[in-house]
Amino acid sequence: MDKKTLSIILPGLLIAATGVGAGDLATAGFAGSHLGVAVLWAVVLGGLFKFALTEGIARWQLVNGDSLIDGLATRFGKPFIYIFLTYLVLWSFFVGSALISASGVSLHALLPILEPANGKIVFGIVCSLLGLLLVRGGNFALFEKVMGFSIAIMVVIVLSTAVVLWPGNSEVLSGLFIPSIPDVNGKGLTWTVALIGGVGGTLTIFSYGYWIREKHRTSRDDIRTCRIDLMVGYAVTILFGLAMVIIGNTVTVEGKGSGLIINLASSLEAALGPAGKWLFLVGAFFAIFSSLLGVWQAVPYMFADLMKHLTPSSSDKSDDSKTSAKLTETSSYKLFQLALALVPIMSLWVSFKEVQKLYSIVGTFFMPFLALALLYFNNRKGMGSDKNSLLFNGMLLVTLVFFSYVAWQKFFG
Repeated sequence: MDKKTLSIILPGLLIAATGVGAGDLATAGFAGSHLGVAVLWAVVLGGLFKFALTEGIARWQLVNGDSLIDGLATRFGKPFIYIFLTYLVLWSFFVGSALISASGVSLHALLPILEPANGKIVFGIVCSLLGLLLVRGGNFALFEKVMGFSIAIMVVIVLSTAVVLWPGNSEVLSGLFIPSIPDVNGKGLTWTVALIGGVGGTLTIFSYGYWIREKHRTSRDDIRTCRIDLMVGYAVTILFGLAMVIIGNTVTVEGKGSGLIINLASSLEAALGPAGKWLFLVGAFFAIFSSLLGVWQAVPYMFADLMKHLTPSSSDKSDDSKTSAKLTETSSYKLFQLALALVPIMSLWVSFKEVQKLYSIVGTFFMPFLALALLYFNNRKGMGSDKNSLLFNGMLLVTLVFFSYVAWQKFFG
């Protein structure tokens, strides 16, 4: 692949790497273990949902010049800003905690030189600080290179593992094109819904808007490039999810979170031998660490973007701060990035169940709100010929209905 092609598709690959964390690995592996390859279609559907949302965010930005967060803040004012800030801070803490813990567990599995409990803590702190050093000490080009290397490692290893464990063409094709849900009256529906919702991340899809600014995509002429880029990125995300379901299909997996990934690797030893187990652990580590790195680099953009609307007299409100490069120079970006890498470390020792409940409540409504916002903003006259097509409106409507159903089930189901 030449440098020009890689430069075009890299922001989409960054979305793929950042969106695939420990939770997504575990969910896909668990779904495959308990439901088999019959739910492969759910991975494709989840990827299409996230593609529609991310494309809508990028299109709004390229047509209007502002980020979607700018548009929402201008349209709905301070109530939106405070609600989104609350969700962003809580999301950052709990996702950061999960990524630090998962990175620690997966690295300790590769280097079991300490007791498991201590290994998770020590290696988790090391991964968090290393991630901070890479995104704080380097530039965007270094971030791209590290993420590109991580993506290559995780994709090659996980896809190769799935190919070795291939269940058969007929089973895979049936799972892809004949939708069904095993144990639909039991936990089958719950895990299928979780699989659809977990593909490709949630809040991290906002990162794409800031990354394309780093690539100097700023006009309507760049919409086609972004669509190609996102198709590649979400194709990789879908392939990764399909591979994890296929891998999970071959073994019985128990546990949760990063512990489930370690159990999965141990189960694979019987099918692939010690080499297969260790290679899978390497792929899992790079998948988790690349997600951590992406979150550490991109999520502070959102915080800085919101804060400039609350601090109109500060330098963060300058016109230059509309560009990603300038946002990284604001005190809001730098302080939040530091807090993101350091504050969640305390979760390695302390439980925050009550705060997590608030995060869960706020977060449940994020995806349907985003789908609704894109249906509103991207159908306005100002979008001109770049308004939502019938296809994208349909995709967003289905996304809205699906995630509204998830929210309803969570509270009333």
